[in-house]
Amino acid sequence: MALPNNKSNSPKTFQFSKENYYLMFAGLALIVIGFMLMAGGKSDDPNVYSKDIFSFRRITLAPIVVILGFIVEIVAIMRKPKTNVKG
Repeated sequence: MALPNNKSNSPKTFQFSKENYYLMFAGLALIVIGFMLMAGGKSDDPNVYSKDIFSFRRITLAPIVVILGFIVEIVAIMRKPKTNVKG
């Protein structure tokens, strides 16, 4: 009994296009930048309280940047690649 030949003559296509990968890298960059914005704010002396940890940059801006990075990642994954069909 012969097995059916499932090979076709059409070229192999990838799940993601080049645009998807660019968006993924942009989202990853936003996430890394957001975490870098959260860094710092510690005191040199552990006995001295520093209010730097409650700055606008660490409490508001950095989480917004990280969330935007995750949104860009979701868009990059969900976006369908454009197909160039000539014929």
